[in-house]
Amino acid sequence: MISYSDFAKVDIRVGRIVRADVFPEARKPAYKLILDFGPEIGQRSSSAQLTDRYRPQELVGRLVVAVVNFPPRQIGPFVSDVLTLGVPDSQGAVVLLAPDADVPIGGKMF
Repeated sequence: MISYSDFAKVDIRVGRIVRADVFPEARKPAYKLILDFGPEIGQRSSSAQLTDRYRPQELVGRLVVAVVNFPPRQIGPFVSDVLTLGVPDSQGAVVLLAPDADVPIGGKMF
């Protein structure tokens, strides 16, 4: 079990996907995402295994939830700056976590 103070160290924010491209160099099928988290954080990149449920053009403009304070991770030729959050469905395809109403980008989960 973790304490609330440990959980509070995880910076989870709302971002808007502004670009989604196929990531052919990834070991597992994935997209390269560019997300906008507003003026405080700016744009960040993320590799996300979303190809089973989403097409790139369906992702652009969507609000998503991501961890923004993990260290960058090199994935092949791409650097992933944030962890886009999702949950697998009954077949294992990732379903994005997202707010159910329009909220300002950069909003922090608490």
